[in-house]
Amino acid sequence: MRFTPELTAELELLALYKLSTNNEGLKVHKNAAPESIAAMQRLHSKGLVTQADGGYLTALGHDAAEHAHGVLTILCAGGEHAA
Repeated sequence: MRFTPELTAELELLALYKLSTNNEGLKVHKNAAPESIAAMQRLHSKGLVTQADGGYLTALGHDAAEHAHGVLTILCAGGEHAA
């Protein structure tokens, strides 16, 4: 499996969610980049967010966002843990 531009766009949106609360969602407006609109619609069709234009994370979406945040944290560490 490869990171396609579509998957990258979905991961970028998941990384925008604030994980410390379930009371904050996201909304992708109709004038946003077409890639972002399409990515949010795909996240909705996969059951990760509550609305096609964003909304709140579902339980599965929260898990996915936690993993996305984790990957970013590891990769942005700059190789500090490299052997």
